[in-house]
Amino acid sequence: MNQKVLEYKEIWRKIMTNKKPRVIAFYLPQFHPTPHNNEWYGKGFTEWTNVAKAKKLFWGHEQPHIPADLGFYDLRLPEVREEQAKLAKDAGIEGFCYYHYWFAPNEFELELPFNEVLKSGKPDFPFMLCWANETWQKKFWNIDGSIEKHDLRTQTYGGAKDYEQHFYDVLPAFKDNRYIKIDNKPAFMIYKPLNIPDLKVFITIWNELAKENGFDGVFFIGQSINADKEKKIMLEAGIDIVNSVRHYDNYSKRSVLIKVLYKAFRIVFRLPVIKDYKKIYKTFVTESDRKDDMIPTIIPNWDHTPRSGRGGYVIKNSQPRFFKKHVHQVFDAIKNKNQNRQIAFLKSWNEWGEGNYMEPDLKYGKQYIEVLKEEIDTYRSEQ
Repeated sequence: MNQKVLEYKEIWRKIMTNKKPRVIAFYLPQFHPTPHNNEWYGKGFTEWTNVAKAKKLFWGHEQPHIPADLGFYDLRLPEVREEQAKLAKDAGIEGFCYYHYWFAPNEFELELPFNEVLKSGKPDFPFMLCWANETWQKKFWNIDGSIEKHDLRTQTYGGAKDYEQHFYDVLPAFKDNRYIKIDNKPAFMIYKPLNIPDLKVFITIWNELAKENGFDGVFFIGQSINADKEKKIMLEAGIDIVNSVRHYDNYSKRSVLIKVLYKAFRIVFRLPVIKDYKKIYKTFVTESDRKDDMIPTIIPNWDHTPRSGRGGYVIKNSQPRFFKKHVHQVFDAIKNKNQNRQIAFLKSWNEWGEGNYMEPDLKYGKQYIEVLKEEIDTYRSEQ
């Protein structure tokens, strides 16, 4: 076999190796004590506090969820962050999307883990940011579905000056070689873009500042649980693409009568909202998610009761075999898109308080990680 043929074979091997879905996992940093959480919830509070006190609320309810390989970890430890990245790499995940809590100039929360990642250069694992732009509240969920709220930290939108300060606060992350970029633009998600009263102004300022700093702009991703209704408004304001999160779709699209009867049933029997994963996972992806202006979400599981008690929402019976079918469905929705749009967000890597995680637990170990890797490998082989 001559040298030219060997060179072409090597080029083709590299092309095929790079053909894979870009799976980016949301990452919750609330696994270390902070002064404000100590004040609001008691000394030493972290997300593990809610996870550990969770109780079974109905027959077949799987609570509490107990972490396995990483234990009840503390994100102040670099060894934990390194092991998380290793597990994510094993799953075929491209990088983490860290929740970013910026309320006003010089007002942050839970910034320590990401700041340590940025400052130390470790782990050597790609990342991006999701601005979780909502007011922090202490919430009490009632069985009738109502929520009592008390504001703890108010999300503000102070106009051009604040937006410039916010940009320069995240610019060191954008300039990091690990930062995830799309079309030479740092990818930046906004959790609730339509909460920003002057969204178009915010986007214009950030794009201008990004170009001044060597990028082609910012690649804005807007998240929505009502993506089909809100997408047009977001795109017109300058959002590049919309991340649809559909774990509530099956619940929200029922008739008013069914909702009323189900609510009465729940109140009488003191039950959370309960759905069956194997029956509703197909609703997590729709035809709209096949379009280039939409990014679907992989949802491994969901159980909000560690935070919300009987007023919460539970998707029961999540199992690796059903998760495998769901992942296959998501990948089928993105496989014909442009290569740089073959993206899926994974909700989430470690939101244990919402029963929404990929990290190993005592029941299934690494099975969810293994299933995701299998589906990524299958996707590669079929491209």
